[in-house]
Amino acid sequence: MARTAIRMGGGARIAEHLSVGVLARAIPLARIQEVLRQHNLQSRRIRDLPAEVVVYYVIALGLFMAVSTREVLRCLVEGLGWLKGHPAVRVASKSAISQARSRLGATPLRELWQRLAQPWAQAGSPGAFFAGLRLVVLDGSTLDVPDTAANVKRYGRQKSSRGRAAFPQLRFAGLAEAGTHTLFAVAMGPYRRSEVSLAKGLLARLEPGMLCLADRLYTVFALWKRAQQTGAQLLWRARKNMVLPVEVVLADGSFLSTIYPSTKARRQRRRGLRVRVVEYQLDGGGAEAGQTVYRLLTTLLDPAQAPAEALARLYAQRWEVEGLFDELKTHLRGGQVVLRSKTPELVEQEFYGLLLAHWAVRGLMQEAAQRDGLDPDQLSFTHAVRVVRRKLAAGPAFSPSS
Repeated sequence: MARTAIRMGGGARIAEHLSVGVLARAIPLARIQEVLRQHNLQSRRIRDLPAEVVVYYVIALGLFMAVSTREVLRCLVEGLGWLKGHPAVRVASKSAISQARSRLGATPLRELWQRLAQPWAQAGSPGAFFAGLRLVVLDGSTLDVPDTAANVKRYGRQKSSRGRAAFPQLRFAGLAEAGTHTLFAVAMGPYRRSEVSLAKGLLARLEPGMLCLADRLYTVFALWKRAQQTGAQLLWRARKNMVLPVEVVLADGSFLSTIYPSTKARRQRRRGLRVRVVEYQLDGGGAEAGQTVYRLLTTLLDPAQAPAEALARLYAQRWEVEGLFDELKTHLRGGQVVLRSKTPELVEQEFYGLLLAHWAVRGLMQEAAQRDGLDPDQLSFTHAVRVVRRKLAAGPAFSPSS
């Protein structure tokens, strides 16, 4: 889909004249320089663009997906003068921008995001904990990338009986903190890789004190076992074909059962894992809702600690991550806009830039929520993005250092 070269105005109020400081506050220049030094990129110049400016530029691309590349850079450059000690930067040509991004590569963006992305919620934060356990969600999605030969070869495209998808797609799986709508672990790959295989690389980020929610797609024995070994508690929906014999009925109507890695292991009663099963139906929502039986598996075996009804209500928190993906794919990226990058290396760079943009916006929202004692769900992500965009697009009326 072609982009219209939208131009961003600069007639905002003085209170909004923070320019690039909005990004620098969430993602400090010192952290960027630290990563660049580690990869020997800190002093590299590509014509008029220092490497740290290119990092901020890639993040800004995630905030202005519908805006031309040079216009995003113009917006960014107008604020760089107020970064303490930063040299003047001129708006480069499109080819210079492309060369700068290629020289930088994906690694610094990926590593910067991995260093910054952490669960934020503090004890007592609304909607972030259950029975003292931090709520996290495991899920995945896809993003369209430009239809170039290199991207098709690397990522592939979705195929169906009706033909092929218009664009290649990358697939990713992530762990998100439910209370703050923030991703803190991500694995990406080509479309042909399953979410389950990508999820295996994320389980190391689970730890004791977390309660992980996941849909039935992920409920395979090997993944469950590896997740349980991290010490985190689990609440995952069971697949329809899972055999879950009732072994011990508990006071709240849930029951204990055992899952096995194979039919043979079940017959021999070997290598099984004890689980608790919560079965329920949803009221309302049409005829089908009342007929669908939901079965949840959990490692929380004590109904006094986690009553069945509370777990059934809690599982709805899994849908928080769908809202997060909507923020990435609609409010930031734009519903029908593919990523910009023509090569796999720059696709990965742009992907992590998009994650950093989301992380920066969510960080400002979390700060506001904590200050005012609110649940972040009460704040509008769309409004927050508009505020950040407006501040980035505004020409500074005074130096913040003064």
